[in-house]
Amino acid sequence: MSKHRSKRYKKAVALVQAGKSYSLTDAISTVKEFPAPKFTPTVTLSFHLGVDPRKSDQMVRGSVSLPHGTGRNVRVVVFAQGAAAEAAIAAGAEFVGYEDLIKRVQEGFTDFDSAIATPDAMTEVRKIARVLGPRGLMPNPKTGTVTDDTAKAVREVKAGRVDFKLDKNGNVSGSIGKSSFEPAQLEENARAFVDSVVRAKPASAKGNYIQAVTLAASMLPGIPLEAATYTKASA
Repeated sequence: MSKHRSKRYKKAVALVQAGKSYSLTDAISTVKEFPAPKFTPTVTLSFHLGVDPRKSDQMVRGSVSLPHGTGRNVRVVVFAQGAAAEAAIAAGAEFVGYEDLIKRVQEGFTDFDSAIATPDAMTEVRKIARVLGPRGLMPNPKTGTVTDDTAKAVREVKAGRVDFKLDKNGNVSGSIGKSSFEPAQLEENARAFVDSVVRAKPASAKGNYIQAVTLAASMLPGIPLEAATYTKASA
């Protein structure tokens, strides 16, 4: 596999000490030292959790409002009618509608990053769950994306709220910003994300909840974080 890696990737790998777990501060500093690609990489945190994804009572999901945002323009779709639809448009949602918009999604439209719906729209929105669900876009009350206050939800999503959900392999991941962010901004965003994942621990989860956390940037190697990064948050 290594022979298929770019020279830039190999140079980045050389900066990561094999077998070492990094403090959050050192990991961010290392990411900032990586040779930059032609685009600005997104920095992500990925968690491997000690829960069973097959058990509904061990589902981990939630949202976090990053102090410094995600650094990208979030395209928002809102399923609503009447005043709630007008409020969503005024708040800056890119796509707002109801039956017409649901039909558009059924026909393959998924060019958006977040979906919000009013409670009364959910009966119809559930018809496109097979489209939205696998992409992590299904509106959910637990993440604040099913609400009558569509304007507030749109503003929060665009300001840097990240929704996260456990995948079938027991992992949770999300963006904490761009590699162009100041180190302190990335660190504050990362700590907010860690805190949110810790708070989302299911009551039925036993043993070591957070088993590993990795910091990575787009198309660049991941950096394992030391346990103190997340054990402090859960103490």
